[in-house]
Amino acid sequence: MDKIPMTPGGYAAMETELKKRQQIERPRIVEAISEARSHGDLSENAEYHSAKEAQSLNEGRIAELEDKLSRAEVIDVAKLSGSTIMFGATVTLVDEDTEEKKVYQIVGESEADVKSGKVSITSPTARALIGKKKGDTVEVNTPGGGKSYEILKVAFSA
Repeated sequence: MDKIPMTPGGYAAMETELKKRQQIERPRIVEAISEARSHGDLSENAEYHSAKEAQSLNEGRIAELEDKLSRAEVIDVAKLSGSTIMFGATVTLVDEDTEEKKVYQIVGESEADVKSGKVSITSPTARALIGKKKGDTVEVNTPGGGKSYEILKVAFSA
């Protein structure tokens, strides 16, 4: 079983979601199933089938979260340092075509969210950046086409 790298924040967010699904969603869905059962004939009971589907989805997500948390390798970014880009680094880039600045933190797959500046370690952008240093130029093959960036800053902070 492969370890899944993640930041302490990503691990905490997963734990929170797991607890919510186990302690709030699970009992709510069980109650909805029980309520729908009391309405009689289950073969044509849309509420019952909807609640059973919600239960299936919730239990599937619980199993997925438990698996990821059990394989998590939590890497404390605050303890990392150096000038070479690796997991956890916050990188400031400038697009060489548009002069637009971007700031990305390289995180685990499950905590990636490009809108908030977190890119997955497996993304084309992160793969192009790993091992590079400030001042280097990288070519990133994105779904939208090739991009060229200059690395302005490499930092490690939580």
